[in-house]
Amino acid sequence: MPKEEHLLTETDGDIAIIRINRPKVLNALNLTLMEDLAGLLETYDADDTVHVILLAGNERAWAAGADIGDMATATSDEMKKRNQFAIWERIKQIKKPIVAAVSGFALGGGCELMMHCDIVIASETSKFGQPEINIGVMPGAGGTQRLARAVGKAAAMDIVLSGRFLSAKEALKFGLVSRVVPKEHWFEESLNVAKQVATKGPIALRAAKASVLNAEEMNLSDGLSEERQLFYSLFDTNDQTEGMTAFIEKRNPNFSGT
Repeated sequence: MPKEEHLLTETDGDIAIIRINRPKVLNALNLTLMEDLAGLLETYDADDTVHVILLAGNERAWAAGADIGDMATATSDEMKKRNQFAIWERIKQIKKPIVAAVSGFALGGGCELMMHCDIVIASETSKFGQPEINIGVMPGAGGTQRLARAVGKAAAMDIVLSGRFLSAKEALKFGLVSRVVPKEHWFEESLNVAKQVATKGPIALRAAKASVLNAEEMNLSDGLSEERQLFYSLFDTNDQTEGMTAFIEKRNPNFSGT
């Protein structure tokens, strides 16, 4: 029997779709899968025909954490030598918008992967959490840092120290996800959002994403300065000319990505 692919890909117009495909282990993330995922994201990031990346799991699980069997007997030195977080840094560098289509469990490394995405569409049945504390460790791929920035210190401490799961309703209230949709339409609605984003100018999309992400790492003064420079730079693009001309002429713009 051929080995099942752990990542499935397809395209829908200018949307690249990646599905995590390890259903027998609730899409648990291992080193091989993460390496391949980073490579796929980099490939699509460099492909001018792709404007938006849609990352999905299945109805039961987005990704229920790291593959514990992959690290259960490892020592501290062995974990350091793996240098697994270099892969996560590669994902962080993706410039195009990534939409997460989340249903079911998004736990541990799965929740951390979700927080690397830019827009998160969640099924009403989704469950979120950083339960690493339950197995004697803690998050290591942003589950304390990105989570605290997303939901605030009080909520992050509760989630990380108790290991409890959040409902989709709670995740939306805390700002961990962008929208919650009926379970029957979780993928369809996510794809619709990706298609809507893909109609915008590609250069402006990349600049706007970069500027919002700067807010997580820069102080306000530096962030505003970077925002202005990105804003000014867009006035040297054909897309700015086309966008504003189309607005004045009351028609839809035809962005070229130049």
